[in-house]
Amino acid sequence: MSTKRAVKVRFAPSPTGDLHVGNIRTALFDWAYARHTGGTFLFRIEDTDTTRVTDEYIQAAIDTLKWLGLQWDEGPEVGGANGPYLQSQRLDIYAEWAQKFLAQGDAYHCYCSPDELEAVREGQRKANVAPGYNGHCRDLTAEQIAAFKAQGREAVVRMRMPDGSTTFTDEIRGDVTFDHKFVPDFVLVRADGSPLYTLAVAIDDILMGVTHVLRGEDLLSSTPRQIRVYQAMGVKLEDYPVFAHLPFVMGQDNAKLSKRNGEVSIAWYREQGYLPEAICNYLALLGWSPGDDRENISMKELTELFTVEKVHSSPARFDMKKLEAINGDKIRALSLEDFTTWTLPFLKKANVIAGTAEEIELVKKALPLIQERIVKLDEAPALLNFLFVKEFAVDPDAVAKISDDAAKDILKRSKKELEALADWNHESIEGALRTSLIEELGLKPRIAFTALRIATTGSTISPPLFESMELLGKDACLTRISAALAL
Repeated sequence: MSTKRAVKVRFAPSPTGDLHVGNIRTALFDWAYARHTGGTFLFRIEDTDTTRVTDEYIQAAIDTLKWLGLQWDEGPEVGGANGPYLQSQRLDIYAEWAQKFLAQGDAYHCYCSPDELEAVREGQRKANVAPGYNGHCRDLTAEQIAAFKAQGREAVVRMRMPDGSTTFTDEIRGDVTFDHKFVPDFVLVRADGSPLYTLAVAIDDILMGVTHVLRGEDLLSSTPRQIRVYQAMGVKLEDYPVFAHLPFVMGQDNAKLSKRNGEVSIAWYREQGYLPEAICNYLALLGWSPGDDRENISMKELTELFTVEKVHSSPARFDMKKLEAINGDKIRALSLEDFTTWTLPFLKKANVIAGTAEEIELVKKALPLIQERIVKLDEAPALLNFLFVKEFAVDPDAVAKISDDAAKDILKRSKKELEALADWNHESIEGALRTSLIEELGLKPRIAFTALRIATTGSTISPPLFESMELLGKDACLTRISAALAL
C-alpha cells in the first residue's frame, strides 16, 4: 500500500447503537496500519443524523475503543489540529463548501418533491433501467426557480456528475471503474440544510489530511461520489486518499453477518467475559493473515506484521467457536495478578463477593484452579460461588445423586476419614480418600468422588475437588457432608 506520504488513517463511525464486530474490525485494521507505518490514527464521530446518533452512543463508542486498547492520536478527548472531531460541530464548514460548489456550477438546487422522485423511480423500475435521479433540475431557468419558490418548495443541493466514468485503484481489489450512468447526480445537502454523508466525509478526509481510507466493502459504491467532491474542492489527484475496501464478514450460514448469526455488539462480548486482546486477535484474522498458520497473536505482533497487502478480497467467516478458543488461550496466558483483575468485576457483579480483602485473597488462591477450565470470564462466578455462599445448598438437579444408600455410604466413610486428618491440605485429603474409597472399597473414582463433590461444592461441576476442599476448610467440608447426609 502506498506510503509515500506520512500515513494518516481514520475510524469514523456513525454510532446509532453500540459498536459491532464490523465496526471494530475496521477500527482495528486502521489502528494496526497506523502503528505499523508510524502514522496517525484519527478518530472522528459522524453524528449528523441527530435522530439516531445520541450522546450515549458516542460515549459508548469512545469507551469501547479505549477498552480494546485502540488508542487514537487525534480526535475526541485527545484533541488535535484538525478539530472539532464531531461532525455536528462542523456544520458551518460543510455549508461553506456547499455554497462554493453552487457558485462554481459543480452543484445545483433541486426542487423535486419526494412524490415526484418516487414516480421517476417507479417508471425506471417498469422500464427496467438503472434507478437514479433523472436530472430534472440540472438546468433550471430563473423563471422555473422562481416558480418553484413561489410554490413554497424547499430545495436540496445536488452534485453534478459529469458524463464518463471514475476509475481508482483499490489497494485490495485493484483498479475499479464506475460508469457514471450508474452514479446519478447525488444529494449533498438536505432541504433542512443538514449535510449528507458523502459531502461531510469527503470534506473532512481532505481537511483533516487523511491519506488512507480503510473501510468496509459496503461503502465501495460511494467512492466515485467522494472523488467527485474532491474534484469540486480542487484537490490534486496525488492528494486523494488511497482507498482499501475490506471484505464482508459473513456468518456460518454464508449470509452477511447479522444478529441472527453472531453480529452482536462488542459490549455484549465484554459482558460475556471476552478479553479485549482476544477480540482484537480474532477480528484481525477475519480477512487478514500474518502469512503463516498462527492464530494466537499479540497486539504488538499485529502492529509489527499488519500490511494491507495481506488483506484478502474474499469474504471472511465469523466463527464463534474459534473466538472462544482464542479467548480461552488468552485467559490461560494471563498472570495471576491480571487474571484476578479481570475476574473480580464478574464475581462482584454476580454478588459472589463484596470485594473485601479476605475475599480477594481467597479468590487469588482459587483462580489457578479454574484458569485452565474456562473460556470466558463470566464462567468464574458459577465455579467459585461455593467458596463464598452464605447459605449453602446443593443444586436441586444434583440432590438425587447423593440420596441413595450407596452415596450415603460414601459420604459417611469420607466424613470419618476427613475427621481423622491432622493436616488439612489437598495432598492429605486425596491420599486418605483414595486409600479408603478406591483401594479398600474398590470404587471407581468417578463414582467415589462425585458424591463428595456434590456434597461439598453443591454441584457436579466444580474446580478440582481436593484443592476445592482445601480452600473450603475442614469445618465447612464436614458441615456440608453432614448436611448432605441429612437430606
